[in-house]
Amino acid sequence: MREELLRVDDLAKYFSMTSFFSLFGGKGAELKAVDGVSFSIDKGETFGLVGESGSGKSTTARLITRLVDATRGKVHFEGQDLLEMPRSAFHKFRRRIQMVFQDPYTSLNPRMRVRDILGNPVKLHNIVPTNQVGDRVVELLELVGLQAEHRDRYPHEFSGGQRQRISIARAMALEPDLIIADEAVSALDVSVRAQILNLFRQLQRTKGLTYLFIAHDLSVVDYFCERVAVMYGGKIVEVGAVEELFNKPAHPYTEALVSAIPEPDPSREFRPRVLHGEMVNLIDRPPGCVFYGRCPIAEPVCGEVEPPLERKSGGRQVACHLR
Repeated sequence: MREELLRVDDLAKYFSMTSFFSLFGGKGAELKAVDGVSFSIDKGETFGLVGESGSGKSTTARLITRLVDATRGKVHFEGQDLLEMPRSAFHKFRRRIQMVFQDPYTSLNPRMRVRDILGNPVKLHNIVPTNQVGDRVVELLELVGLQAEHRDRYPHEFSGGQRQRISIARAMALEPDLIIADEAVSALDVSVRAQILNLFRQLQRTKGLTYLFIAHDLSVVDYFCERVAVMYGGKIVEVGAVEELFNKPAHPYTEALVSAIPEPDPSREFRPRVLHGEMVNLIDRPPGCVFYGRCPIAEPVCGEVEPPLERKSGGRQVACHLR
């Protein structure tokens, strides 16, 4: 039985919006980017977080790592609440939770050579003695499939896939327990994407890593993850095992996402379910279900009462009055 590593409880982030009315003493509006998100990840697990652009996936990742301050909620890492922890105490935990971003070119300093990109965090956190930092850099490069000679190059001298390998090496430099991969393969070619996913898997086997894998490509999540949470409008609407959720989605939004996965068999008809209507307004969100305005099976109660994320049979969680 696996041990829980990370638990997120009622996590929320509201951004204050300067409006015309606030200039005259009125109350400024709030954009509810993340609103009451809860989930847990076990040690050694690969947990997916999916949803369309603007659903709150990346903001959730930044709240967990404290790159953005939360409005409310708790983030427990091995039982300790990271959000209540003083910044000085959080410093030692920061090395245990690392992120790999979508665009490796913008996340790597273009003015630094690879030896400094990988060596500086090793020095800062005293991972190895100073006289061994150079050897550690070479070890990290080889760990991700690069060579020692690459340490003297700048990021622009690499391909997109190689730059992402450097980003992964930088995350591995601090010997983390949890890696949050935020759309880490979405900007790569399909063949390179497969190589990076296989690298993630290899590192998980050899280093015992846990992943929070954020993506909008469900075919990648189907291949790589064990469990997945589906986000819409800042809320989680369904959580379940990947195989069960993809074969028989429960929430209407999940059904639409799964139906949009391209069918590899040309003899079978590809019929994605088209959602009508506009995405919920996160600044002035109406009451009821966050998916009400686009839901094909909605009833009047859905527009009045917000459905809680409830556990159903088989351990799946669904936020829907009708499922």
